[in-house]
Amino acid sequence: MSDYEIPLVPELYCTNLDETLHFYQDVLGFSELYMRPEDRFARIGRQGSEFMIEEVGTPGRKWLAGALERPFGRGISFQMDTTDVVSLYQAVQTAKAPVFLPLEDKWYRIDDIYTGCRQFIVQDPDGYLLRFVEDLGERDTLPSP
Repeated sequence: MSDYEIPLVPELYCTNLDETLHFYQDVLGFSELYMRPEDRFARIGRQGSEFMIEEVGTPGRKWLAGALERPFGRGISFQMDTTDVVSLYQAVQTAKAPVFLPLEDKWYRIDDIYTGCRQFIVQDPDGYLLRFVEDLGERDTLPSP
C-alpha cells in the first residue's frame, strides 16, 4: 500500500479549516499529510488514523445528502486507537475542548472474553465525536468494581 491507501478515510466538512486544523494538529497531535489550499482541503493523520477535512462554503463540488447543521456528524463517532491516552486527554482538557465522555476504563464483552480500553470522547470544533482508546488487554471475567 502507498502512504495514501488506507481502507477507510472519512471526509469531514468543517466551517473553518484553519480552526479545525489547529484543533486536530495542535491539540490532538495529527500531522498534515497534504493540503490543497485552493480547495480549503487537507488530509491529516495520527497513529494510522486519517481524515480528509474540507471547508464548506467554498466553490467546488460537495457531497452532502442533506442540510449541514451543527453538530456535524450526528449519529456517528470515530474510534481511534492511540497510545498514552491519558496524556492526550490532558491536552484536550488544557485546550478546554468540549469533552463528551470523560476518561474512563471500560470493558466490553466479545463472546466469552472481555476486552478493555481506557477511553474518552471529545468534540471537534464542528461537533464531530472523536473517541480515543488505549487497549487494556483481555480477561475471562469482568474486573471487580
